[in-house]
Amino acid sequence: MKLILKLVAGILAGILLGFFAPDAIIRLLLTVKLLGGQLIGFTIPLIILFYITSGIASLPKNSGSLLGKTVALSYGSTIVAGSLAFLVASFVIAGLPEPAAASADAAEKLTSFIKLEIPPLFGVMTALATAFLFGLGISITNSTQLKKVVNEGRSVIDLLLSKVIIPFLPFYIAGVFAEMSAEGTVFSTLKTFGVVLALAIFMHWAWITIQYTITGLATGQPPVKLIKNMLPAYFTAVGTMSSAATIPVTLKQTKENGVDESIANFTIPLCATIHLSGSTITLVTCSTAVMALSQHIAIPSLMEMLPFIMMLGVTMIAAPGAPGGAVMAALGLMSTMLGFGESELALMIALYLAQDSFGTACNITGDGAISLWVNKFARQNAEPAAEPQQEN
Repeated sequence: MKLILKLVAGILAGILLGFFAPDAIIRLLLTVKLLGGQLIGFTIPLIILFYITSGIASLPKNSGSLLGKTVALSYGSTIVAGSLAFLVASFVIAGLPEPAAASADAAEKLTSFIKLEIPPLFGVMTALATAFLFGLGISITNSTQLKKVVNEGRSVIDLLLSKVIIPFLPFYIAGVFAEMSAEGTVFSTLKTFGVVLALAIFMHWAWITIQYTITGLATGQPPVKLIKNMLPAYFTAVGTMSSAATIPVTLKQTKENGVDESIANFTIPLCATIHLSGSTITLVTCSTAVMALSQHIAIPSLMEMLPFIMMLGVTMIAAPGAPGGAVMAALGLMSTMLGFGESELALMIALYLAQDSFGTACNITGDGAISLWVNKFARQNAEPAAEPQQEN
């Protein structure tokens, strides 16, 4: 929550400085923005490589069909949630007023003091392919040495994110909003911000309702009761902004919904890593809004957006545990598949961090629904073996 307050302070400071500060101060902020953007761009492929490799290599072994069903349900939930979010967002955002055009004079006059490029070691798609190759390879061969290297690499990136990039974000965002203020586009952007944040939270609850309505019908339990039992986990996640930190509460509430202890102990920690439907809803909704604000990116159709949503569902496995980790993992896809530049990526970071806690809460609440389905499948598989043989 401190990060959100710092982010808001960065936005306000950037707006005020953009309007009232001398050009030298604004150029200094643009230099900070340039340095932050280059560092983020350099780190994106490393996040994807180490986190996805570590995630795939660390999936539970010898779990049979239940593992496959849990992964399939989690991925399916993420894809459907992202697709519905895009349909709703594209409809709502299409009705908003056209964004204000940037002032050409301000854009030409205000530039950073330095020019610096830090090219990444490899591209995003190369990182993704390499992560799958080594993740699956480590899982199959059970190579402890490679797994140790990957986990230690992940720890290094964790440290970079938590100690450098995440604390630096408010200054980075201040530079972005100072530039928008100087160009005269900040108020139309903020107006869209408000609509998008409200829409994302609405979509979170709509998806939770859909999940538990279908799950309640399938399991013969009242959906309202199922959701009510999961509310402590939801509000814990709002406060912690972490699926991992909420696992104990999620486990307890899932068991109260009638899930067997062994199934809950297996599915909840796994889904905390691979089921991020709430984060996907936010990212898709915010991406659609940023495309609407952009002067050179058109909002695609659902079929054109679907490959991005499907890749996003995979990339969410790489989401670091730090606040804002999901958007950091997804920035590479946005730049390669949606054509986002530095300004669009900065807006995505600001939009996502503003409601990160609600997306996390949607994630873990949905984990309870996935667990109920896996529990249902496990009981169905156990029933034939438990039936006594009839005498002839």
